[in-house]
Parts: sequence; structure tokens; C-alpha cells
Amino acid sequence: MKKQCTECGEAFHGRADKKFCSAHCRSSYNNRNNRDFTNFMRNINNTLRKNRRIMADLNPKGKAHIHRDKLLEQGFKFSYFTNEYVTKAGKVYRFCYDQGYIEKDNGFLTLVVRQEYVE
Repeated sequence: MKKQCTECGEAFHGRADKKFCSAHCRSSYNNRNNRDFTNFMRNINNTLRKNRRIMADLNPKGKAHIHRDKLLEQGFKFSYFTNEYVTKAGKVYRFCYDQGYIEKDNGFLTLVVRQEYVE
């Protein structure tokens, strides 16, 4: 029985559940349908990587005290982070992958590198 390709409309033979005439058509169909979501995720991941790089550059020794304006000058976006770690005392560390910070007084932050015990 001949079927029609979901992507290009060409007739083809194949298994009962086959939807596409070729790997190229299957790929084109999926890429087109996932484009918006993929671009959205790519932009978020780029922002997270940029935040991580900024913190890593400003924290070469593993712990540093810095004003938040220094991060903002380099394009850091505080609303983007991969996870939070809340201490028993209720203090919140925000991380971009392995690089993180905790807010202190007067706009200052302490930059840290994630330790193994932080999940």
C-alpha cells in the first residue's frame, strides 16, 4: 500500500507506521516543528553560560567578594540561574552550574564554587 510523506507529500512504500519517505524529510519536519522551542532553550542556555563565565572570571581563587554592579557591567542577568541551595540558617546561594553567589549587605555578593555536598 502506498502512503504519502508527511513532509513533502511524495508517495512511498514502507511499514504501516512509517510517516516519511526519507530521513531527510523526517529531519526537516522535526526541525521545523521544534525550531521555536529550540531557539528559546538555546537563548536561555547562552545566558546561563554567560553568567557562569562572568562569575568564573571574577572568582579565580574559588571565593571572592564583589559588588553586584561589577557583574551587571559585564551583562550578568540575576534572574537566570540553574539552582538554589538554602543553608540550614536560611541563606540562599544561587548557582549557574558550578559557579554561585550569595547576596550580602549593601549590594555586595560573595562568589563561590559549588562544593560536592551541595545538591
